[in-house]
Amino acid sequence: MTASSEAPPLSVGFVLLHRFTMMPFAAFVDCLRLAADEGDRSRQLRCHWVFMTSAGHDALSSCGAAITPCCAFRDPAEFDYIVVIGGVQNEHDDVDDTALAYLRRATTAGVPLVGVCTGVFALIQAGLMDGRRCCVSWYHHGDLTRRFPDVEPVADRLFIDDGDLITCAGGIASADLAAYLVERHLGKAWAMKSLHIMLIDEARRGEHPQPQPVVFDKVADRVVRRAIGIIEQHLGEAISVDELARRVGTSRRNIERKFRDELGIGPQKFARDLRLRYGLWLLHYTAKSVTEIGERCGFADTAHFSRHFRDAFGTTPSAVRKTAGEGTASVDPFFLHIEARPAVTG
Repeated sequence: MTASSEAPPLSVGFVLLHRFTMMPFAAFVDCLRLAADEGDRSRQLRCHWVFMTSAGHDALSSCGAAITPCCAFRDPAEFDYIVVIGGVQNEHDDVDDTALAYLRRATTAGVPLVGVCTGVFALIQAGLMDGRRCCVSWYHHGDLTRRFPDVEPVADRLFIDDGDLITCAGGIASADLAAYLVERHLGKAWAMKSLHIMLIDEARRGEHPQPQPVVFDKVADRVVRRAIGIIEQHLGEAISVDELARRVGTSRRNIERKFRDELGIGPQKFARDLRLRYGLWLLHYTAKSVTEIGERCGFADTAHFSRHFRDAFGTTPSAVRKTAGEGTASVDPFFLHIEARPAVTG
């Protein structure tokens, strides 16, 4: 295949902010690279990309690796999209005013902006998100809400395409977003080619839910840990103890004993508590109705969900929904901390 004299169908300018996060950057640019050429030859034929920093200096990532060469900011009109990769958040760090001015210039020129990971913070600081919603990782949701209370953060999906502004939670979801843009400009075959070489089965849609984090302290037993992983993958259904035992290759009696020894509760109650905690998270950080949330968490009906929710948290889902934006949560919706029981010896 030979390079065409015509302009590439998809041109992307990357704005790499100080201590930018490597994973979302690498996932995004590699999807472009693999779609740009036949095989793995990496020529910028169908896609073109440029790395930019305020002064054209090397871009230092949060892991210490540097990206070079970078150039100073170019005319936004050269690009179909300008992708902002944000860095480690410290509100006391100096703001890159040159970068923010460039983002405003791009908006004036009508070039869509893509805020990836904490790149959404830069879009907000540039004054471009007023009255807009933005996709943000569950991990940064609380920080964004505290610092920018007038912005509507969305942390239950991978990315949001609002036309002139696209925001993405970051991480591997950057590959999903890049594939979405490649498909739009080059066709689905090129998007799938990139993803398959990256060992990704298929692109997830923007509304695909973010995985919800659960933290367990000192869960050492391998059977219990494997069972927890399966439960996490089935928060939308009430998986039976028999089925859980079958999937981890043990008996119902053994898995129940191991859960009680390790966590002090049986697997059925553990799974229900986890689904309720997921429901609490959805009530705080999404606009879904109580009925929708109950169904999404695997409860037969709203009454069933509400009854167990009140038993667990001492209040109703409706009451939580009314106070969700006021910072009045009595429990942390993000994490389920379980104090593992000490091993019994003798």
